[in-house]
Amino acid sequence: MYKVLVACGNGMGSSVLIGIKVGNVFRKLGLDCEITHSSVGDAKTSVDNYDLVFCSTAFENDLSKHKDSVKIIGLKNLLSEKEIEEKLKETLAPTED
Repeated sequence: MYKVLVACGNGMGSSVLIGIKVGNVFRKLGLDCEITHSSVGDAKTSVDNYDLVFCSTAFENDLSKHKDSVKIIGLKNLLSEKEIEEKLKETLAPTED
């Protein structure tokens, strides 16, 4: 099961809506996840507790120092399930060494 954090500016409206879309994509792909939402400010202190973090591309740099411990997925269109699915598949794809 993936632990997912969805972060937005205030951690209220947008992150809840994005979380719904993220959940839809995970279900479509047959993946289990537990989704939490928060503000970007709160995410900075808790991000290491998650496998994946979804946020606006505008906030990626705020969380970039955690890229070694968690996968940060920046979204241009926060409500696009197509973009969420594409970026999730890209992020979870095995890398060739």
